[in-house]
Amino acid sequence: MTLKLQLVKDKEVIFEVPISPSQWTKTKLEEELTTNDEEIRRLTKIFEAFAHETRLKMMNLLLMDEDCTVSFADFMRDLDLNPKLVWENARKLSEEGLLKKVGRGRYCISDFGQKVFIMMNLALKHLIETLDEIDEF
Repeated sequence: MTLKLQLVKDKEVIFEVPISPSQWTKTKLEEELTTNDEEIRRLTKIFEAFAHETRLKMMNLLLMDEDCTVSFADFMRDLDLNPKLVWENARKLSEEGLLKKVGRGRYCISDFGQKVFIMMNLALKHLIETLDEIDEF
């Protein structure tokens, strides 16, 4: 069975990755796994930003809002958080460019934040579910 992950824009495949190690040559896999320190730092920071349940819930709340904007007070009320937790988690998301402050006590998810969150949260969730289903057969 051959499984590949594709990114398609306007019916054109712009990126494709095999997701089974057997589909990679040793040389090609080594090339892909060779990253520079800056790439590693950037990925680490993004993973750290999403590595906390509160921050994931904050991003969910932002995406569910019609204009992707939520107030500090809404975070406290809807997620049952104290002000310190809202501030600390909003700061962490903001530092990574995932969230931006758009006024006094109001936050919105950045365009980058929307794309990365959808990719890392929703797409990854469905990919894992699909792989689990395939493994069951």
